Amino acid sequence: MSETHVLVLEAEPLPSLDRLKGRAAVSYADAATLPQLLPSADVLLVWDFLSDAVRRAWPGTGPRPGWVHTPSAGVDRLLPELSEPASTVLTNARGVFDQPIAEYVAGLVLAMAKDFHGTRELQRQRKWRHRETMRVAGTHAVVVGSGPIGRAIGRTLTALGVSVDLVGRTPRNGDAEFGEVHGVGALDGLLPEAHWVVCVAPLTEESRGLFDADRFARMRPGARFINVGRGQHVVTDDLAAALLSHHLAGAALDVFAEEPLAAESGLWDVPGLLVSPHMSGDTAGWRQDLAEQFLDNFDRWEAGHPLLNVVDKTLGYVRSD
Repeated sequence: MSETHVLVLEAEPLPSLDRLKGRAAVSYADAATLPQLLPSADVLLVWDFLSDAVRRAWPGTGPRPGWVHTPSAGVDRLLPELSEPASTVLTNARGVFDQPIAEYVAGLVLAMAKDFHGTRELQRQRKWRHRETMRVAGTHAVVVGSGPIGRAIGRTLTALGVSVDLVGRTPRNGDAEFGEVHGVGALDGLLPEAHWVVCVAPLTEESRGLFDADRFARMRPGARFINVGRGQHVVTDDLAAALLSHHLAGAALDVFAEEPLAAESGLWDVPGLLVSPHMSGDTAGWRQDLAEQFLDNFDRWEAGHPLLNVVDKTLGYVRSD
C-alpha cells in the first residue's frame, strides 16, 4: 500500500504535525503550486482557510483528494466547486470555535449595554460624568444560526438572563435546549421584539444579504446588531444608514465581505459601529486546537472509520440530526 500523501495549503507555519511522521508524506503548497500538486494528494488540509486557491484549482485535470479538511467553521470559500466528485469528503472545524465566539458575543452585549466605550472615552477626556446603563437580564435576543456556535451563544446569553429565540434554516419543535427552533421565514416577525440580533448563520445563497434595509427597519428602535457569521450576510450601507438615523443604537461587525477591511472604508467611522478583524473565535492556542482536531480525524481516516464534521455539500454545513 502506498504512503498517504497529505497536501497542506499554508499561509503561515503550522502547529506540529509530528503525529503524521511515518504514517504519511506531508508536502506544502501555495496558490501557485496547488494546481500541479493537487492530483497527487490523498488528503488536502486547507490551513490557509481564507484563500480562494482551492476553488480556483479544483476544476483542473487529474484525480482529486478523497478528503478535504478546512480548519474553519465556514466552507463558502470551497463550495460549490468541491461538490464534485461526490467521493470527496469535506470536513470542517465544527466545535473548536463554539464557546470562544459565544464569549465574544456576550462580551459585546455587556460592553454595549454598559457603555464601556463611553466610559473609556470620558476617561480619556478626564471627565466625571455619571450615567445610567441598560440592564441585560430581562432583555431578548434573536440568534440567527442554529448550529453549535448559535447554540453556544444562546446558552451563554441565557446565563446572563437574556431570553433567546433561535432561528435555523427550517423550524423544529421540541428542542431540548430552546423549546423551539424558528425557521428563517419567522425572522421578520421576531425582529421587532429583539433587543439584540446576532447573526452566525452559514453563508448560502439564501442567507446572502439576509440583513438589509428592510430587516433593519423591522428591528425595534434602539436594538443592537452583531454579525459573527459571514460578511456577505449584511448589506453594510443599509446597516450604516440604520445607525446614522439612530434607529439602531449600536452594532458590531467581526466579518466583512472583503477582508481585510480597506483603510479607506467608511465603516471605520460609522458612529455606534464596532469593527473587529475576524477574531471572535481566535483565543490563545486556537491553532494547536485546530491541528489536533485534524490529527484526530486523520486517525479515523487511516483506520477506515467515518470522519467527524462531514459537511453536507448541498447545504454548506454539517447537518445536525
